[in-house]
Amino acid sequence: MISFSKRNFFFAGCALTSSFAFSLSAIAFEARVGIILPLTGTQAFYGKEAEKGIKIALEELQKSEPSLKVFIEDSASSPSESAKAMHKLITSDKVIAVVGDMTSSNTIAAGSIAEKEKIPIITPSATNDTITDNKKYIFRTCFKDSFQGVVMANFSLKNLNAKTAIILEDSDSDYSRGLAENFKATFEKDGGKVLKILKFSQKDTTFTAQLGDVRKRKPDILFIPAYHQQVGVIIREAKDLQIKSTLVGTDGWNTPELRKIAEGREDGAYFSTHYSPDNSENPSLQKFIKVYSEKYKAQPSAFSALGYDTIKILYTAIENAKIADSEKTKASEDIRNALSKIKDFSGVTGNITMDKNNNAIKPAVILQFVPNGFKFITSFLPKHQSE
Repeated sequence: MISFSKRNFFFAGCALTSSFAFSLSAIAFEARVGIILPLTGTQAFYGKEAEKGIKIALEELQKSEPSLKVFIEDSASSPSESAKAMHKLITSDKVIAVVGDMTSSNTIAAGSIAEKEKIPIITPSATNDTITDNKKYIFRTCFKDSFQGVVMANFSLKNLNAKTAIILEDSDSDYSRGLAENFKATFEKDGGKVLKILKFSQKDTTFTAQLGDVRKRKPDILFIPAYHQQVGVIIREAKDLQIKSTLVGTDGWNTPELRKIAEGREDGAYFSTHYSPDNSENPSLQKFIKVYSEKYKAQPSAFSALGYDTIKILYTAIENAKIADSEKTKASEDIRNALSKIKDFSGVTGNITMDKNNNAIKPAVILQFVPNGFKFITSFLPKHQSE
């Protein structure tokens, strides 16, 4: 039985005492892995969802060798706390690899320490481009903003026949700023016109001033690259103001909390995300959905699926690194090298290959909100992958 705690948990087929764990490591390599997730604070939904997928993956790996000793830290939805968690995992817990964090600002903070200390870190869902730019030890299993922003611009132009757009940007978020920049560049390059970029703060509780400008200018598209807490209110207020623009967003929208906040006004809006549960052609996905649904009595979110894939990819890298107990001193470097060579990994969010910049080459999915669910619209591959 696996014991999961917010401090650490160990598994190797069953719960073990620390003395037995020590004797086990004498005959088989034990990988000490850290996990950083926002389990409290404004981003807690993303962390808790990823944790569910991670737990399922670890349960499936119970009897595998090498064994894992896993330490989990709460970043409390804060870049500074994410950095503190990374420092603790490296200095106190002596981990050789880390999964996390979930959001871009948090991952940038933790990743800077990982890069300096030469500890590989792999994020399930942080999409800001700069996270992996010119980095050797930072990886991701999600797509990045330059791809997601391009996808939503192309979808708006070609699938929705949009000619004009307004962007509503979260000025406090690296995630939002990166997506806004990439959407604007692609939308205008391919013939559209961004009428204005409006900004808001995560501290704002109402958005009627910005939405008044949207109502006046009447864009075809209102693009909102932000997290669900603010987006739900924006959608509700936009509909109350009878704004007719098509609402378009990104993976930060993919939470049940958004629907609660928006109170049904989200129906008809489109957003990009990491997978569709309707993909019946992926047997790994259907198995994951079955296990998840039985365990949690709900359908897995994209963040649960990303958490699951991320642990499985890291474990594959640990296996491929073929680290012996006598080689612990260079384990992190071997794992980093193995992560960089991941190719055609069959994940629940799709086939994943790491490119030369440590980014996952994988498709983005477009979903539409419909009453009580989502409708799969289409998917996009990175250009160089689809050619």
